[in-house]
Order: sequence, then C-alpha cells, then structure tokens
Amino acid sequence: MLFKQIRRDIKLIKERDPAARNALEILLTYPTLKAIRSYRIAHWFYKNEMYTIARIISQRARKKTGIEIHPGARIGKGLFIDHGMGVVIGETTVIGDNCLIYQGVTLGGTGKDKGKRHPTLGNNVLVGAGAKVLGPFKVGNNVKIAANAVVLHPVPDNSTAVGVPARVVKKTETSKAPEHIVTQDIDQVNIPDPVDIEFCRMQLEIAELKKEIADLTQGAGI
Repeated sequence: MLFKQIRRDIKLIKERDPAARNALEILLTYPTLKAIRSYRIAHWFYKNEMYTIARIISQRARKKTGIEIHPGARIGKGLFIDHGMGVVIGETTVIGDNCLIYQGVTLGGTGKDKGKRHPTLGNNVLVGAGAKVLGPFKVGNNVKIAANAVVLHPVPDNSTAVGVPARVVKKTETSKAPEHIVTQDIDQVNIPDPVDIEFCRMQLEIAELKKEIADLTQGAGI
C-alpha cells in the first residue's frame, strides 16, 4: 500500500512541477515526498493511539524537510506541497483531495478554540506562499487562497481569498473535472482584487448619481 502511494505521489509531482525531471530525482530530493510519506506512517500510529511514536516520526520529518505535519491531521489523496519550507499543518486540520500548498503556509488555530481548532480544506484547494488559514472553519472546493493572505472565516466554493484579513471574491462555477482543476489553474498573479472591484463599483455608482443629479437639475431649470 505504501509503495503504491509513493508511486502515485511521484507521478503527481511530475505532473505538477515543471522542474521535476525524473522519478529518481523526485524520490531522492523532494522534501514533499518525504514529509507526506512520514506523515502517513505517523498517522497510522496516531490512529492506533501510539501518540509518542507518531510524534517522534513527525518531528524527525520536520527536522529533515522543514515541513511540519501533525500526525493527527487528516489528509486526502493527491496533496502536493511545493518547496515546502515553513509549512505547518495542525492536529485537527482536514485536507481534501488534490490540494496544492506552497512554502510558508500555516493551517493553524487561533488559540481560543477547543477540540476542532484547525481549518478544513475541501478538494482542489490552492494555498499560495506565506498564506495563513487560522481557525476551525471550512474552505470550500476549488478555492484559491492568494499568497500572504490571512484567512479567518469560511471561504465558499469556487472563490478566491485575497488580503489581510482575507476578502472573498466569488468566481464562476467551473465545469472542469475535479482532478484537473488545481493542475490547470495555478496562476497566482492574475487574481481578482476585491478592493479594486469594490472601488470600480463605487465609481460606477457615483457616475450614475451624478447623471441623475444633472438630469434633475436640468429638468428643474436650475
């Protein structure tokens, strides 16, 4: 089972990372592969209530890769952590299938919650470099979180979260097959800016009000 997972993870990295040349290079040099493999072993021990062994495995992987994944987190298939240094995934985090996480990301808590303390990510979620997702809320399917965003509230499906604190920009419903969404939509430059959108909306409203005032003034003969 573990060997099949490693083969699947190598295939995934080759598909998503243009710098990946061959399977041997990925196996020997990619920290994401080592971190996720160690997580899956540690998670088995965690589920079987061997918590100390699970944490030892987790901390050894953290030391070697710079990626800290708590063995209690629940992670679906197809997770790719690109570069990875500084990534932190908390104990009660849930990550769906086919997610993409960049370096410096924290999926953490706020310090005020008990029990479920960390976020739940749906399927096909992209979390940009340096982003922080903090709290026990849901990030929907097909969501893109911009680099350095700080997300403190739920994010609906098919949307983008931008800024500090993050604002949500609703996107058009997608018809792409789920397994292809992240691999085909990793543009982190051309992301809708909610502040700019709101500013444009206000400008349009002001222009319409000016026109109405002008029409009223002209009609009154002023």
